Amino acid sequence: MRLGKILLMGLSMAVLGLVVGNVQPPAVSAAGTEYYVATGGSDSNPGTSSAPWKTLQHAADEAVPGSTVYVRDGVYNQKLKITRSGTASQGPIVFSNYGSEKPIIDGTGLSVNGIEGLIEITDVNYITIQGFEIRNYTTTSRNVMPVGIYVHGSGGFINLTNNKIHDIKSTATPTGSDLLGRDAHGIAVYGTKAPESLHDITIHGNELYNLVLGSSETLVLNGNVDTFAVTDNLIHDNDNIGIDIIGFEGKAPNAAYDQARNGLVKGNRVYNISSNTNPSYGKTLPNNSNSAGGIYVDGGKDSIIEQNYSYNNDIGIEIASEHAGKATSNITVRSNLVYSNRLTGIAMGGYDKQRGSTVNCKVVNNTVYKNDTLGDGSGQLYVQYDTQNNVIKNNIFVASSTDVLIYNEYTMNSGNVVDYNLYFAPGGSADAYWTWKNKDYTGFSAYKAGTGNDAHSLFIDPKFVNAAGGDFHLQSSSPAIDAGSTDTAIIGTQDIDGQPRVQGNAVNIGAYE
Repeated sequence: MRLGKILLMGLSMAVLGLVVGNVQPPAVSAAGTEYYVATGGSDSNPGTSSAPWKTLQHAADEAVPGSTVYVRDGVYNQKLKITRSGTASQGPIVFSNYGSEKPIIDGTGLSVNGIEGLIEITDVNYITIQGFEIRNYTTTSRNVMPVGIYVHGSGGFINLTNNKIHDIKSTATPTGSDLLGRDAHGIAVYGTKAPESLHDITIHGNELYNLVLGSSETLVLNGNVDTFAVTDNLIHDNDNIGIDIIGFEGKAPNAAYDQARNGLVKGNRVYNISSNTNPSYGKTLPNNSNSAGGIYVDGGKDSIIEQNYSYNNDIGIEIASEHAGKATSNITVRSNLVYSNRLTGIAMGGYDKQRGSTVNCKVVNNTVYKNDTLGDGSGQLYVQYDTQNNVIKNNIFVASSTDVLIYNEYTMNSGNVVDYNLYFAPGGSADAYWTWKNKDYTGFSAYKAGTGNDAHSLFIDPKFVNAAGGDFHLQSSSPAIDAGSTDTAIIGTQDIDGQPRVQGNAVNIGAYE
């Protein structure tokens, strides 16, 4: 017996569904049905507000398309496995907090088997998870992976919104020359089938922090994932990559589909991401690996990274491929603010000659300020192995105390267009430093003459409103105003603040109009 609350045309009525012998109840639209779960409930109850269920799993097993499962305040030391779908016609199945209440799904003491989510969504469509705190799912065992929310298989129209995910941890000891066996994720979306994809995925407004991740990432989309939006999330204080868009790792059974693609990563704030205390990057801590990017595209394609804030990480934004012979391609990185990251601001290309390439990508209208805080000389833009036919325009690059602006130690660099940028360095134009195709240049004039890059670019103070105070808007007298290349095919329609991208005679250089 199941009792639900049906809301139809503004009216509420209780409907009692009975199954007696071979007699079935008449079909009733489930649109608007509400179910309730509370710590003091019972799964023998009808699941109403006055007689709620007790377990999340019972609700998941009973919920029908178009229904909402409201989870009341309290701590639920339970796993939730979702295998039933909503529909386009009747609506999604929604799992939500109730009003302003803050239900907590707590994994303390729960086992981790293989790759397992505290909330796990498998081969379904039209599911929404919103308003939960998800915490304390941990392991000390090697080769198992706890995940806060794990979406896998195929399906679509999955919405993960306004959840707080923290203290998902693997503290296993990594072993072997590659230091493997220690892995966890905050949110993982793995497209593990083909040709059927995971598609139309929305990850919005979540906070993910205090995660111990080993070799894995905070928020990842990997394999056959097609069409996604990762927007307005707050990601901080984790020991590996913040947001990762991945291809070529074999998550999909058919290599032709094994790339996350057609995505939007927008409006996220990512900070305090570092691998330096992560033993998967070196057992002696701190290991000084400086390898964790705030936002990373590793083998993904056909996606936009815009209006994000990435700071105090090892790397601000990286577009690369770790797989030899494979490329990260057609990624647009625009209108982002990237500052005070340790190794570099924006990196592209394989990190050594055994990796893949970055091809046909655009890095435009970013403000990249005083990264390379380690002082190792990786500069504001780190152009690594095998970069082809990329466009780097309309960016503000301000060097750290090293005075290094672009560092490119590899000669596998072809067809890249670098122009209409604004550079500045503490040592001035004569002492600023570039490396291009493994040749070093001191001074802006020498760099332009030797490389052919940046014919229309400037070396001048960009005149931020208050960079020391974190305000990178432009003063009215800034030379960056109306000084960019107004290529509407790549610059987008909005700046980092959401203001119209072109307001004067031409586009501004940098993230702000």
